[in-house]
Amino acid sequence: MGLIGSDKVRAVVGLGKSGVSCAKFLAEKGIDFVIVDSRENPPGLDEVKTFCDNTRIFTGSLEPLLRLGVTELYVSPGVPLSTPVLKTLADQGVAMRGDIDLFAEYVDVPFIAITGSNAKSTVTTLVEYLLKSVGKRAQAGGNLGLPALDVLSHEADYYVLELSSFQLETTHALKADVACMLNVSEDHMDRYDDLYSYQRAKQRIYRGCKSAVCNKQDILTAPLLAQDTPVRAFTTGSPDLKEFGLLPDDQGVWLSKGVKPLYHSSEIALQGVHNYANVLAALSILDLLGIDIEAPAIAQALYEFKGLPHRCETVSVVNDVTYINDSKGTNVGATLAALSGLGSLKNKNIILIAGGIGKDADFSPLSVPIDKFVKQVVLFGKDATNISKVVSNSVKCEFVEGLDSAVSMAHDVSQQGDIVLFSPACASFDMYKGFEERGEHFVELVEAL
Repeated sequence: MGLIGSDKVRAVVGLGKSGVSCAKFLAEKGIDFVIVDSRENPPGLDEVKTFCDNTRIFTGSLEPLLRLGVTELYVSPGVPLSTPVLKTLADQGVAMRGDIDLFAEYVDVPFIAITGSNAKSTVTTLVEYLLKSVGKRAQAGGNLGLPALDVLSHEADYYVLELSSFQLETTHALKADVACMLNVSEDHMDRYDDLYSYQRAKQRIYRGCKSAVCNKQDILTAPLLAQDTPVRAFTTGSPDLKEFGLLPDDQGVWLSKGVKPLYHSSEIALQGVHNYANVLAALSILDLLGIDIEAPAIAQALYEFKGLPHRCETVSVVNDVTYINDSKGTNVGATLAALSGLGSLKNKNIILIAGGIGKDADFSPLSVPIDKFVKQVVLFGKDATNISKVVSNSVKCEFVEGLDSAVSMAHDVSQQGDIVLFSPACASFDMYKGFEERGEHFVELVEAL
């Protein structure tokens, strides 16, 4: 790479998956940049050295940004904009961008952007799956799987992006063909001042969108858009004319558009009310794209799509006790959805295993569904005590050292017809590398039963 040749001095801040992807993309476009990371030996450093000169890589501190005369930063999602060096530069008028902003600048096929505190991976993967089922070339990525800029190298009719609030903070003009916000509940409160600053970051997904999908039951997802922007709302209640929702009758529950039943709940592999909401969101997106949502291929795909690993995944049924792995339930909203989706008012039959790092979340929303649906709570990890404070005296609550003891205890106290739900409501980093490793451990423990 030669010297910076334009009036812009660009820096990629923070390596890791999206930082490396961003640096590689800029290099391929012949755009000059430097790399700055506060860590001495960040992940991906060896890879970027293969295409970026050593003299343009600064590690161990973000301070070099203050003397390089930078005018534009591509900030990785893991680096908070509240970092003092970045705040100083922002105050000086330096542009704070991210890889999603860059994606939006270069994308040349229709794309769908999906965010939410929960279920965004499930809905993103389902939308990709449904598009492929009707013969469209679709490629998912973003916060899930491929970084967004790597997605651009795949030929497709549609791109489907899962986006986190961290990615959206540095996204200024997304202009998605369909922007979808599934739900908003407390998450990452260790990074945001309050729920509303987190919601404001999420709302950026609607900027410049051609159409939108929101959750009728969650006012925080409501888009502020021009009157003529098409919007589809989904609900787990009865839908109004252009909405997607659930219509119960003598034969059970129908997933419907307005008063028109589309699919009986028994025809769908994803079970539980929270999952019906996910399917309704996906159908809303396809409807806005002009796809025939009643095509036989769609019906077949919904019958086949069983969801993602670690997301309310049925692991096994042992002695008529169902073990469910929801390790991806890393926040209160996810566990709330799992309890409400799987809970039965007829009998309190859930044994809930939870705990880990709570990210400064408020656990009180769990109080009511635990009271309604849970017969015993088994807690472990850093924030076990904080979770126990929202469990009423009428529900038995036990503390254990780790997941091994938790599964063992749940197995001992369970009876026929019970559900052992592993939905931590917390991040995993006190004991595991990530929710995947934690979920795999749960699966191993259950299989050993």
